[in-house]
Amino acid sequence: MIGGLSASWRRLVDEVGTVDTVGLEERVAKYTTRSIKKSAKVWGLRTAVTMVDLTTLEGKDTPGKVASLCQKAVAPSDDPTVPPVAAVCVYPAMVRHARQALGPNAKVRIASVATAFPSGQAPLRTRLAEVKAAVADGADEVDMVINRGAFLAGEYGRVQDEIAAVVAACGDATLKVILEVSELETYDKIRAASFLAMRVLRPGDFIKTSTGKTSLNATLGNNQVMLEAIRDFYLATGVPIAMKPAGGIRTAKQALQFLIAVKETLGDGWLNNRRYRFGASALLNDLLRQLEKERTGAYQAPYYFSEAAESY
Repeated sequence: MIGGLSASWRRLVDEVGTVDTVGLEERVAKYTTRSIKKSAKVWGLRTAVTMVDLTTLEGKDTPGKVASLCQKAVAPSDDPTVPPVAAVCVYPAMVRHARQALGPNAKVRIASVATAFPSGQAPLRTRLAEVKAAVADGADEVDMVINRGAFLAGEYGRVQDEIAAVVAACGDATLKVILEVSELETYDKIRAASFLAMRVLRPGDFIKTSTGKTSLNATLGNNQVMLEAIRDFYLATGVPIAMKPAGGIRTAKQALQFLIAVKETLGDGWLNNRRYRFGASALLNDLLRQLEKERTGAYQAPYYFSEAAESY
């Protein structure tokens, strides 16, 4: 240890750089002051709908509940012009039921949490077996959690090797790597963990903020740290990594602020659901309410739209 910091942490920080916290927080504060005109607002609301991962992750999930979720994912509103969401996200045991409900050629993708979600505290062989089972049952995407204990213990090579093993287990399925930012605690650690993951990910794989199971989920601040890590990694390597903030994004206003951050940090190339998602099912109904307001001039009551599930 040198000055209370391990040599391995110092090496990692020297490689990836640190975060200017004051500058970053000033930058994200400005996102909340942007004024969006009517046509741009409608475009942003519709785009946000297409970026939602509609999720149910409960012990009481049933095939019927998953089928209802899939139905809402395909047709979120009675308005046929409203597009489908990006994906439904379920536990591995529910993947086959989602596949049955959506059919083999659905535009809505199936994502499954895996690797002992949300703790990540299981032997690696068990975590890899869960990934392979989800993919075999029809998952198009896998949302994994990193081993935060290994990261916080300074075992950075182990963390990276485990992510690489999950990439291999995914086959053709897209991987989303959940950092669990609240447990990493600092912007510098979030940036470092982002780089550890991105170094072994493929173009189009994701880094993701949170499981939604801890006290702090996605914020404009930690989202910005990860967006800037993606930008810096892309400029250095040419590899485009995607991003998913998850948990705590409940209003259309918040979603538009996150999209402003994407546009101003990464540009229009990331303003699509191949490179940006919202893990925020509760967000969907507010997006639909705001679209209805723009279309008719009147707000619908929240219960007008069927309730979405969780926000992970």
